[in-house]
Amino acid sequence: MGKIREENGKFYPPEDFVEQAYVSSREEYEKMWKQSVEDPETFWGEIASELYWYKKWLKVNREDFAKGEIEWFIGGKTNISYNCLDMQIKKGRGDKVAILFQGEPEDDVVKLTYKEMLKLVSKFANVLKKKGVRKGDRVAIYLPMIWQLPVAMLACARIGAIHTIVFGGFSAEALRDRILDAGAKILITANGYWRSGKTVSSKATADTAIDLCAKEGHTVDKVIVVKRLDNFDVPMKAGRDTWFEDEIAASDISDVCAPVWMDAEDPLFILYTSGSTGKPKGVLHTTGGYMVYTYASFKYIFDYKDKDIFFCTADIGWVTGHSYIVYGPLANGATSIVFESVPTYPNPDRFWQIVEKFKVSIFYTAPTAIRALMKEGDQWPAKRDLSSLRLLGSVGEPINPEAWLWYHKHIGGERCPIVDTWWQTETGGILITPLPGAWPTIPGFATLPFFGVKARALQPRSSADQPAVDAPVNEQGELCMERSWPGMMRGVFGEPERFFNTYFVQQPGFYFSGDGAIRNEDGYFRLMGRIDDVVNVSGHRMGTAEVEAALNSYPAVAESAVVGFPHEVKGEDLYAYVILKTGFEPSDQLKKELVAHVRKEIGPIASPGKIQFVPGLPKTRSGKIMRRILRKVASGEIDQLGDTTTLADPSVVDIIVAGRQ
Repeated sequence: MGKIREENGKFYPPEDFVEQAYVSSREEYEKMWKQSVEDPETFWGEIASELYWYKKWLKVNREDFAKGEIEWFIGGKTNISYNCLDMQIKKGRGDKVAILFQGEPEDDVVKLTYKEMLKLVSKFANVLKKKGVRKGDRVAIYLPMIWQLPVAMLACARIGAIHTIVFGGFSAEALRDRILDAGAKILITANGYWRSGKTVSSKATADTAIDLCAKEGHTVDKVIVVKRLDNFDVPMKAGRDTWFEDEIAASDISDVCAPVWMDAEDPLFILYTSGSTGKPKGVLHTTGGYMVYTYASFKYIFDYKDKDIFFCTADIGWVTGHSYIVYGPLANGATSIVFESVPTYPNPDRFWQIVEKFKVSIFYTAPTAIRALMKEGDQWPAKRDLSSLRLLGSVGEPINPEAWLWYHKHIGGERCPIVDTWWQTETGGILITPLPGAWPTIPGFATLPFFGVKARALQPRSSADQPAVDAPVNEQGELCMERSWPGMMRGVFGEPERFFNTYFVQQPGFYFSGDGAIRNEDGYFRLMGRIDDVVNVSGHRMGTAEVEAALNSYPAVAESAVVGFPHEVKGEDLYAYVILKTGFEPSDQLKKELVAHVRKEIGPIASPGKIQFVPGLPKTRSGKIMRRILRKVASGEIDQLGDTTTLADPSVVDIIVAGRQ
C-alpha cells in the first residue's frame, strides 16, 4: 500500500486506499451527508434495505426532538440475530469465520464459522426458553471476554430477551446494582478466567452479588455458568446453578430456533453507564435503528471489505464491544476477534503478536492503550510483522497528537489512515469520525459528523429562551446534536424523565453530549473532553484536555491527568498528575521544565500550580480516568473519595493520596 502524504500538518490517505474506498472525496461525503439529514426517508431507507426485514417499515423516522421523543423504522419488524447469522449464511458466508477467539494462553484459539455460531446461538436460545425466558425479559450477563459472550447476547436477541451485559471486572456491588435496576431473574457467568497469568473467579463475585440482591428482596432464580477454566472448582447451588456446557448438550435442546420478529422500537439491550449523580444510568437501545446504524457505521468508517480481519480491543462489557465486536461486524459478515487478555501480557507486544498471527487488517483501540504501549518503547512493535494492517482506529477519549503520531508511524507504518472516532454509550455508534478515504486527517481532530448526524459546537446559554448560537471558529463550545440518528438511545430504563433531564435541558431543542468541542476552519471537530473538565483560572476557561496534550507532548511524559483545585487568588488553579516514561526520574527540575513547556505550548495562564508524579492513575477497567477522585485529592477532600471498588487498581489511590502536593 502507498504511503500517507503529509502537508501542513494534514495527513492525506494513500491513493490506492482512496481508489477502493466507499467514499473517496469530501464532495461525495457532503452530498451523502446532506441527503442523510435532509431526506432521511430515502437515505436511511436505502441503507436499511441492505438488511433483512420480516415486515418493512411504514415510515423511516418520526421525532419530537426537543422532548426527546424518537422513533425509527416505524412499523418495521426484524431480528438482529437473524441478520447477523442466518442472512450471512444465505449470502454464502456459512463457512467463513465469524468469531475468532484468542484466549490468554497462546494456544487457546477457537474459530467459529457463521454456521457454527448459528447452531450455538440457537441452542442457547432454546436453553433460555427452557428456563422460562420470554420476549421482554431481562437477562444479566457477567462474562469475561470469551466466545460464549457473543453467543449469549445473540441468543437473547434471537428470542427478544433484553440483555444487560455487566463488565466482567466489575465488583459484586456494581453487579448487584445493575441486576436490581434491570430486574433480571437470570444470570449468565463463568467459573473464572485468565488475567495476566492469574485466574480470577467470576462465580465467586456473582454469588456475592446474588446474595446482596436477596437482601434487597430480589431473587435471581437461574444461574448458567460457563466452564472457562479447567480444574477450577466453584460452588454450585442445586436447583439454581447449571453448567453452560451441560445445558447446550442436553438431548432436548435443538440446534434450530426460529427468531422472534421484533418491532423496530422493541428494546434490544440495556447498558449501564456512569452518571453525574453516581447512580448508573440504564441506557436503553432498541432493535431496528441500532441495527441499521451499527451496520452502516462499521461498513463506511472502517471501510470494511469481505477479506478484512477486524480486531477491536475493547471489552464487550462496554458499548464499543457491543457495536464493533459483535453487532456491526457480524451484520456485515466480518471476521471479528475476541481477545481475553491484556495488551502487556506476557509481553508489551501482545496486540502486535495477534495482528501478525491472524493477519489483522483493521485495528481499533483506545488512546490509553496506545500511550501505555508507547511508554514501553518502539522495539516491541518493531519485532512484529504489521504489514497486513491497512486501517487504524482510536476510541474512548480524545487522542493526543503525540500518541496519534506514534500510532501512525510505529503501528501503521505511515501507510494506514487513522479513524479517530467520537461517540458514547448513549449514541449507539460512532458520531464524529474521518471517513478514511475521503479527506485528510489532523492529529487530535475527530473531523466530521457521520451520516445522519447534525453536530454543533454551541455557546453556553444563560436562559432557555436565548437562541442557540454556534461558538466562534477555534473556540470551545458545547457539543450538541440538532436531530436524532438511528442508533440513538431511546431512554433511561425505568426512569423516563431522567433521559429528558440529562440530555435535553442544557441546550433546549438539542441533545447535549456533555463534551466540549472546537470546530476549525475546515469544519473539523476537535473533542476537548467533558465540559466539567473545564477549569476557570483567573477568569479564563481552560480545557484540561488541552493542558494534558501539552504535558503529554514532553519527551519524559507517558500520560497525565489535569484537574482544577480551589485557589484563593485565581479562583481555581491546575493540578497535574504525571506518569513518567521508563528511564526518567521525578525531580523538582523536571517539574520546572514541565511548567516551562506548558507555558510555551499554551501560555502562562495554563501553567499547572502543582505537579505530582504518580505511578498510575485511578482508572476503571475500561481505561476511563476517574477524574472525580483526582479532583477530591487535589482539593484535599480525602475523606470524600467515594467508592473505588470499580477501579482497575484501587491501591493507586492510596499512593496518590500519600504523595499529594
